Amino acid sequence: MNYESTIPSEDVTMLDDTEARATSRRWIIITAAVVVALLLAYIGYNYFTGGAVKDDTASQAPMVTVMSPGKQQVIRTINATGTLAARREIPVSIVGEGGRVTNVYVDAGDWVKQGQIMASIDRSVQIQQAAGLEASVGVSRADLNLAQANLDRAAQLVDRGFISKADIDRLTATRDSAAARLRVSQAQLNETRARNNRLNVVAPKAGFVLERNVEPGQTVTQGSGTLFLLAQDGEMELQALLGESDLANISVGISTQVTPVGTDKILTGQVWQISPIIDPQSRQGIARISLGYDSALRPGGFASARIQSGTSEVAILPESALQNDSKGSFVYIVGPDNKAVRRDVVIGSVSEAGLSITSGLTGNEKVVLRAGGFLSPGETVQPKVQKKAGGA
Repeated sequence: MNYESTIPSEDVTMLDDTEARATSRRWIIITAAVVVALLLAYIGYNYFTGGAVKDDTASQAPMVTVMSPGKQQVIRTINATGTLAARREIPVSIVGEGGRVTNVYVDAGDWVKQGQIMASIDRSVQIQQAAGLEASVGVSRADLNLAQANLDRAAQLVDRGFISKADIDRLTATRDSAAARLRVSQAQLNETRARNNRLNVVAPKAGFVLERNVEPGQTVTQGSGTLFLLAQDGEMELQALLGESDLANISVGISTQVTPVGTDKILTGQVWQISPIIDPQSRQGIARISLGYDSALRPGGFASARIQSGTSEVAILPESALQNDSKGSFVYIVGPDNKAVRRDVVIGSVSEAGLSITSGLTGNEKVVLRAGGFLSPGETVQPKVQKKAGGA
């Protein structure tokens, strides 16, 4: 006997629905897995390609040494050059009638005292004139003595009636005339002696002889010009040329160091006068710096000066940090994005510590210390911070 199994139609329909749902779930899982895989692949690609390019670009940026200079209090120094000269020049010439020079007693480079005879003039004729006047003084004195004696004798005879009052008056007038003639003769003699003394060329002040322009045998007059040139007390000065702004920053009494050209001597002086005018062409004025005598100081020569004009707070950088072009001086600073930025600056005094920056920096910037000449504005760099200029 054969048995045939029969499955109801409702059960077959339920099996088909279950299988369809399972298949749908499998496709959804597969699709999600593919999406996740693609996303991971995309992230990995960006990581291993884009990031690597970025790192490679950063590694190729030039490395530069930078520092934040801050600000320091420094002595403001003004450098200047100028001409050396005597502080007080005294030209010495003929004050008398002149004549032939018989002797010259000093030369250039000698020291003289006030009233010292520097040269003498022939006075043979003047000596004879003085001798004649001395004789006239003697005659006048003798006449006065005789007139006084006659008057004295006559005064004793008045009471006796031998001499009248009129005779006394006449003798008194004779005595007075003789006294007047004596005074005239004496005045003439004193004048001649004074003239003769003026034939000597004497030093009006103590000082150092800068020039000698006379020789024995030379005939000189009041129109002969300067025979000697003196530096009063040997004092010298440097006539330093300064710009308008520098003149405004100095005052009388400021200490100064002066170095004559061709020597290594450093002499100390003081500003004793500041020019009240400015040259309209050069826009410069003169600061006169007094100096004591020194053999290295030769009037007409050149010298350099370092004038201390107070203190100021400035940023100080080494010379390697400064760049120059047609627009002036500048430095490169590194911004937060590690890009080089040009910054124009104004350079002040120069010292052993470096260059003073009077304008353009606050002191907090990251300034490129070296290799600035190879950078360009906007270039990306790798900054290496250095605490002090000149350090390792």
